[in-house]
Amino acid sequence: MSKRDYYEVLGVEKNANDREIKKAYRKMAMKYHPDKNEGNKESEEKFKEINEAYEVLSDSDKKARYDQFGHAGVNNNGGFSGGSGFDDIFGGGFSGFDDIFSDFFGGGRRSQRRNGPKRGADLRIRISISFEEAAFGVKKEIKLKRNENCETCSGTGAKKGTSKKTCSRCNGTGEIKNVQRTMFGNMVNVSTCNVCHGEGQIIESPCETCHGSGKVKKEKTISIDIPAGIDDEQVIRLSAEGELGEKGGPRGDLLVIIGIKEHKLFKRDGFDVYCEIPITFTQATLGDEMEVPTIDGKVKYKIPEGTQSGTVFRLKGKGIKHLRRDLKGDQYVRVVVEVPKNLSSKQKDILKEFAKESGEDIYEQRKGFFDTIKEMFK
Repeated sequence: MSKRDYYEVLGVEKNANDREIKKAYRKMAMKYHPDKNEGNKESEEKFKEINEAYEVLSDSDKKARYDQFGHAGVNNNGGFSGGSGFDDIFGGGFSGFDDIFSDFFGGGRRSQRRNGPKRGADLRIRISISFEEAAFGVKKEIKLKRNENCETCSGTGAKKGTSKKTCSRCNGTGEIKNVQRTMFGNMVNVSTCNVCHGEGQIIESPCETCHGSGKVKKEKTISIDIPAGIDDEQVIRLSAEGELGEKGGPRGDLLVIIGIKEHKLFKRDGFDVYCEIPITFTQATLGDEMEVPTIDGKVKYKIPEGTQSGTVFRLKGKGIKHLRRDLKGDQYVRVVVEVPKNLSSKQKDILKEFAKESGEDIYEQRKGFFDTIKEMFK
């Protein structure tokens, strides 16, 4: 089945702003969350659909591509990251519902999620490549700084020879629970532990290299194969090349945004290439065989006699290779007749003699234009 429109999924208009989209998403997500609809497959599917829609509409770049190209505009280069939109609303995992459940059930699930593995953040980097590199593909090396596990403490954050200790204040849960007796029964108030700041563990002797974080910034060189046919502003996703995860969680991804430099001669539209070539009055009048530049090299092309300035010729298969098909675009060549300047007296006399000898009949467009003028002002 085809996917539903993302605006329809969230129940908002296409001109909805970020606040309206976020509000609509939160309302829908609360309604169809799996914890409130346990065992309901239909609710589970709706919940996935809602997350997918919000992930696109909450991201300005993805939203712009979706508005222009629909679903096809956001399904390239790795697709979706699996519903991170819900994390954006509630600050990690399903913590929004965990807050609600913790008020009634003591916050057990909340502390489990906080202390569990977390995926690392995605990194973004922009690189510039030439027109030719985009057309034929290229291998590039990218240098970036990202967090790596501290080698001194092996990522624990504790000084060598020591280890983390379970927080005695919260007994490793990361939370402090206060029970209040009311006329309606016992009410449990759960707050983050102020000693371990929700980690459940404390470091008494921090590592001197990383100062207890377990991470250090390092420069990393990554090789990337840029495919032939990639276009300006397209994104390549490199899995597990982003920031370190927390507590054994996987690395995030590296998103490489491609910028293509302008070419002195060629311009690109999709997979087609365009260029403009000046020709002389004599070539346009009598025709000529000339060399035409393409991205693959020069080719010979015969210009027919009587070619008008602005005429566009098509060179089939001389454009850019398609990304996912064994097919190439075309090249379109626009010829412009260049009018000579600084003529000698002899050259001017020859042209005047030519004009006198030719008369007006050989200029079809000019004759038609002035015939129209005469008809208008009879």
